Amino acid sequence: MTFILDSNIIISALIKDSKTREIIAKTDQKFLIPEIVIDEIRKYKGLIIEKSKMSEEDYTTVLKKLLSYIEVIPNEVTEQNLEKAIKIMADIDIKDVIFIAAALSYPDSKIWSDDKHFERQNEVKILKTKEMVLIFE
Repeated sequence: MTFILDSNIIISALIKDSKTREIIAKTDQKFLIPEIVIDEIRKYKGLIIEKSKMSEEDYTTVLKKLLSYIEVIPNEVTEQNLEKAIKIMADIDIKDVIFIAAALSYPDSKIWSDDKHFERQNEVKILKTKEMVLIFE
């Protein structure tokens, strides 16, 4: 099974050593993120360090470790499905088009997100963290 991770899932896994981090690190699943998510994580670095109470060095170590379990999807791959994703998400949340485009680029993939607005589309299956925990317990 292939899972496209929403930015907030990665940020959550960085902030707290939680079930989210454990699922990413200890399951033998294919986890993917769009390339642009790396920039978003860097954008929130200060907030992540503040909330997690990690040092900058620990943040870098945890981020590198997490990313070792995650494949980064190049922009060229998601661009192929961008127009379709825009049509799906235009009236819902345009900021999340990239996740739909990523999922459309990998047949049978699912998006792991706790954002409720994804529920307003029906092109891609969405799984919440509580569902992921049940799957991987």
